[in-house]
Amino acid sequence: MTSIRFALNHMAAPSLAIDDFFALAKSLGIDSVEIRNDLSGNAILDGTKPEAIKQAADRHGLTIISINALQRFNEWNEARAREAQELIDYASACGAKALVLVPKNDGTGCADGERQANLRQSLTALKPMLDKAGIIGLVEPLGFEICSLRSKSEAAEAIKELGEQSTFKLVHDTFHHHLAGEAATFPELAGLVHISGVTDPAVSVADMRDSHRVLVDGDDRLDNAGQIKALLQAGYKGPFSFEPFAAEVHAVKDPAGALRASMDYLTARFEA
Repeated sequence: MTSIRFALNHMAAPSLAIDDFFALAKSLGIDSVEIRNDLSGNAILDGTKPEAIKQAADRHGLTIISINALQRFNEWNEARAREAQELIDYASACGAKALVLVPKNDGTGCADGERQANLRQSLTALKPMLDKAGIIGLVEPLGFEICSLRSKSEAAEAIKELGEQSTFKLVHDTFHHHLAGEAATFPELAGLVHISGVTDPAVSVADMRDSHRVLVDGDDRLDNAGQIKALLQAGYKGPFSFEPFAAEVHAVKDPAGALRASMDYLTARFEA
């Protein structure tokens, strides 16, 4: 039977310095990590050189599966092109395999026709940049109603239409998948799965936000266990990366214990 390959996003323990974060992953038997460019006072924002991150990853025997993320990737302009090149160069120098691409999430660019055109423009511009560096672009639709790219179906259609399956893959985020209300999963295009749960019984699906995203346990409302099982049974072989944003998760004194409990819960559910 296929087992769940877990990975760790730095958002799971954002207060840990990069070396301590890598050590945490290793202590859990995890060999794949995601680094971020949005953690203030921490790598990458603190000026840590990519070579230092590469050395730390090599020392711990880890693969950096992605840098998370190029924001507003589907609003292509000179500033975005510069930002993309900087992140691609950083990814290449630190040994990261992919760059996560996050769409505009502010209620703009959502009109039918406009959003599809913007998406294709950005994918077309990014392809030669990514290909030159040997980096994969991981397109992550966000399920929020104000997002300019909510649906994996729309992203998959553009990637296939442009014939860019070798450059771009999809991120299946269990939280955003639930919010978007989309049934399709596209395991053949999925390059990464982000996992987090929502356990607050009072919040409506429409009002769920990153601040509600905790580690997955028996009170999960998003059916992470079911989503993971379906993806694996459909042939997805990539990693499942913990990405909890909730302050209460970040405040946990024993992140290894909390993550281990969630890993054990999901593994038991999958094997049941």
